[in-house]
Amino acid sequence: MPRIFAHRGSSASYAENTRAAFEQALVDGADGIETDVHLSADGVVVCHHDATLGRTSNGSGSVRELSLEQLRSFDYSSWKGAELPAAFGTVEEQFCTLAELVEIAARAGRELELAIETKHQDGDDPRLEAAVLATLEGLGFDPATRRRGNLTVSFMSFEPNAVDRLLERVPREGVCQLIEEVDADWMREAFAIQHPDFRPRSEPERLFAGAAQRLLRGDAGLAGPGVDLVRELEEVARFWFSRATARIWTVDSLEDAQYLLGLGVQELTSNVPARLREQLAEAAARA
Repeated sequence: MPRIFAHRGSSASYAENTRAAFEQALVDGADGIETDVHLSADGVVVCHHDATLGRTSNGSGSVRELSLEQLRSFDYSSWKGAELPAAFGTVEEQFCTLAELVEIAARAGRELELAIETKHQDGDDPRLEAAVLATLEGLGFDPATRRRGNLTVSFMSFEPNAVDRLLERVPREGVCQLIEEVDADWMREAFAIQHPDFRPRSEPERLFAGAAQRLLRGDAGLAGPGVDLVRELEEVARFWFSRATARIWTVDSLEDAQYLLGLGVQELTSNVPARLREQLAEAAARA
């Protein structure tokens, strides 16, 4: 059975990156919880995917231009339409800092991994990785062992420079280079020769080029392409996986999971961790 991470918490059940989604991930028996982090205007590491508010809240503005107090004033859960159990907190309690997520995860009473993705959609900001590590170390985290009590922590980013910064402090097996597909023809051209001469024409292509170079070199111990990219570049992905543990996103269907397991992938990130585990178990029983 693969290790299954709850993508932004159990985000099919409750609004992504909220306390309820994280709490449900524990109930679902996820092996790990994945979250995205930004810095607030007052330097607090907060759990939020987008660089701006609006898609998943009734707020507006840039996350990094708002204080923690301002960020907490918005509603991050009602858009999902899911009723919150009392044990998962009120609507006003759904926005989480990284420190609060660590405390939620610590209550799991079992081994659990936190997979923390540093987000740089609004420009590479080296302060973020420093703040993440400082926050964790303030809670007793040891970067050398990646441990804090029952928790193991890994770090992920699409930004190659962020991966380089993390590798300065964290063992390579705890650092994941994420990579997202761009124009399919350009990707194939980039890999057409043994030592591709990347000529990125846009920010997405810059990120892809930098991430691909680091995966080809085997810099990070975890390789994090999406399942669609694996299907598009399976031969290249197999090479990446020979150099790093594969952690693939976002895997919600049994078909995708079985395809990836057939490639030797053992870490899946899913919006539906409990359902996916159940489906895999049922399929194994039928085999």
